[in-house]
Amino acid sequence: MTDATLKPTYDLGQYIVTSFYGRESSTNIFWGCSKGGQEGMAFAQRYPKAFDGIVAMAPGMSLPRAALAQAWDTQALAEIFKARGEKPTVEGFRTLFSRQQFDLVNKATLAACDRLDGTQDGVVAAIGQCTTAVVEPELRARQCSAQRKNDCLDKAQIDALVKIMDGPHDAAGKALYANWAWDSGVGSPGWQVWKTGLVGGPPSLNVVLGGNALASIFTTPPTPVQPDPERLLAWQLAFDFKAGAGKIYAAEPPFATSAWQDVGMRSTDLSAFRDHGGKLIVPHGGSDPVFSVLDTINWWNGVNAANAGVADNFVRVFPVPGMTHCGGGPATDHFDSLSALERWVIDGKAPASIPAFPGKEAPWPGREMPLCPYPQIALANGANGYRCGMQP
Repeated sequence: MTDATLKPTYDLGQYIVTSFYGRESSTNIFWGCSKGGQEGMAFAQRYPKAFDGIVAMAPGMSLPRAALAQAWDTQALAEIFKARGEKPTVEGFRTLFSRQQFDLVNKATLAACDRLDGTQDGVVAAIGQCTTAVVEPELRARQCSAQRKNDCLDKAQIDALVKIMDGPHDAAGKALYANWAWDSGVGSPGWQVWKTGLVGGPPSLNVVLGGNALASIFTTPPTPVQPDPERLLAWQLAFDFKAGAGKIYAAEPPFATSAWQDVGMRSTDLSAFRDHGGKLIVPHGGSDPVFSVLDTINWWNGVNAANAGVADNFVRVFPVPGMTHCGGGPATDHFDSLSALERWVIDGKAPASIPAFPGKEAPWPGREMPLCPYPQIALANGANGYRCGMQP
């Protein structure tokens, strides 16, 4: 759904409600994830009086920039083929890493960062503090060598992961998107399906979705590419960041606006939504491979600065350690953000935390861990489980 159709769709919904019940709705609430999260952001920024409360989960508020990151990832992974003397193929992407090798990535990440939040529990709660500088030594310690040929990572694999996690940059080193949080879900199936694809499952979604979107939607003028996975891969591999990255901001006839103007929903000016009394909850997985949780956190910091440090009066970001895109991963990814929003909007009770429980991929059945509003994190509370607080 484009920005141009959001308001008419909202108006139609209100018309249906009014026609059926004989009156307008007294409270209007929106919930969406991914592109739906981007639409929630669009309402908060461009139609601030439409909704009283919005859950914008894993929001694609920087979609064109994220599409650049997908091409960047594909090119970084292609270097592994080059090191092996092989031609990149969509099928080959699925097997660039074995399951055992992604397990090594998980072990390296936890070895480097599990204790950053004060306890060793298989969770990297200190979102944003688990950086490449911290994790890379642990990865290099697991690098293959003449003496170590099994249970290890190739140098090219580590190089590719580091390049991916540091995010796309131009030739001058300027970031084209955000970097990514090293987290326990990096390398999990929900992360892998986007970056490399899954053996026996979908191909790389970065290629088949991201490549198509960048070519045909997010660059001006659009580039027609046949929706064949191998052709999309070839187009991404040939993408010239120096010449092409700026096209997401370009507008030329017959296109009066750029993709960023149309789809980018990253404004930090939410004053009209705030003044309307709106409330906004933004959950986001720490291991999201599509939209970086660090981009969302950077955005929130901008909103907070624009609101004299009290943005949490109306907008709160809840990172979900280990969770991939909209769910999954070794995470407490079962939580009810909609009820938390309703209590905030209807009862005036701001969510100090959101109870969360593990999904099927989590290795801790029965654990309850609160989701905490950034910059708070979940801290071990002895026999009482966890509480939200600032990192000591």
